[in-house]
Amino acid sequence: MKKIDPQTPLWKLTVEEFLEIIKNFGSENRHEYGLKGLAKVLGCSVSKASEIKSSGMLDEAIIQKGKIIIIDKQKVLELFGRK
Repeated sequence: MKKIDPQTPLWKLTVEEFLEIIKNFGSENRHEYGLKGLAKVLGCSVSKASEIKSSGMLDEAIIQKGKIIIIDKQKVLELFGRK
């Protein structure tokens, strides 16, 4: 990854540099946490999110260690759309 000076005007960037910035910008908020986060992604109640998580439908998109749950938002939407 090439270091881009934050003071560089947009018109001086190459297409490659611009696309790299956009890619990095979008990946900042890739995860949600807990059942509330899953409910937020799916647009449902926490109890329904818990029911969907327990079904195993989204296992590929959810990492759980003890009480900590990390959700990959993009993967959840892909898997939920398939089923």
